[in-house]
Amino acid sequence: MTFKKIFGATKLLTRKTPKHLRPKSSEVLTCYLKQRNLPAWTSYFVRYSDINSDQFGQSHFNWDVEGTNYHILRTGCYPFIKYHCTKRPWQDLSIDNRLFGILKIVNLGIPCLAYGIGASFLITYKEVVKTSLGSVTILFLIKEDHNAMF
Repeated sequence: MTFKKIFGATKLLTRKTPKHLRPKSSEVLTCYLKQRNLPAWTSYFVRYSDINSDQFGQSHFNWDVEGTNYHILRTGCYPFIKYHCTKRPWQDLSIDNRLFGILKIVNLGIPCLAYGIGASFLITYKEVVKTSLGSVTILFLIKEDHNAMF
């Protein structure tokens, strides 16, 4: 492993933004979906240190953006929060949400932590999301094809 790769991963772990200057994670989610013109799907990471997590405890939920519903899979994978968003009709996701929460507790969050640390070394692409409190960089394992349906 090269020094550049290790240094880059360390930099992802240590970036800090003062708490009062961070937008809510929900605002970043909404702004990004709007910025992408309501895509069929997307999947990204955002640093905990760049946002205020106002969706804590929500793992699978519906999210409305301008009348378009998304199913959001969200997990904390320190030092990031991972979002997977799919445009789908509204459904009651409360049972799924509880199940994912139970699984995270039962496995002590170890797989989530491993995912976050591993992602620190695998992230290859970044985009900037404009919010009411300024820009937030979101991260991707690979660059997304913005025209892809799946």
